[in-house]
Amino acid sequence: MPTGVALRDARERLFAAAERVLLRDGPNALTSRAVTAEAGCAKGVLHRHFADFDDFLAELVRDRITRLDVQAAALRESAGTGTVVGNLTAALGDVFGSLALGILGLVVARDALRARLRTTTPVGLPLLTEATAVIGSYLRSERDLGRITPEADVEALALALIGTGHLLFAGREGAPPDPEGVRRTVASVVAGAVREA
Repeated sequence: MPTGVALRDARERLFAAAERVLLRDGPNALTSRAVTAEAGCAKGVLHRHFADFDDFLAELVRDRITRLDVQAAALRESAGTGTVVGNLTAALGDVFGSLALGILGLVVARDALRARLRTTTPVGLPLLTEATAVIGSYLRSERDLGRITPEADVEALALALIGTGHLLFAGREGAPPDPEGVRRTVASVVAGAVREA
């Protein structure tokens, strides 16, 4: 590998390389050597930007968690439009995309990584905990608009939706679950809380 060559946006380049390895080969194949080889840079580049490989992985997960903010904003803006079930179905598809599932697999597989992420996510599973907050925020908005019953426990509904969504999407080879099956499941979870026609 060439050395002494400046890399623009080395951090993002390394993150993108890690994502490609994760999607192609799975969490067990994610090593510093695999990431730097995929990024086309020397191994020292990673260690110049991160204390060690677990620090790199923790920052990768944190970066992906912050990207949920964009999804959260879009989902909150959808409150009052379309249907609650349709909005939630689309949100679960976004939350449990291939990359998110790969990152969840990585977090589950590495104890040291989960320990480092406790500063960001003190309880629960990183990424799922934050996704639950996103869904809960949306459901509160819909409750404020009257499309969810006032007595609905939106936190419990958000937990149920994320847990169910994870079971529906995880462990599949290739294609995600049938969207209509996801919609029916979402409709079942929120059936007692939704007021819309």
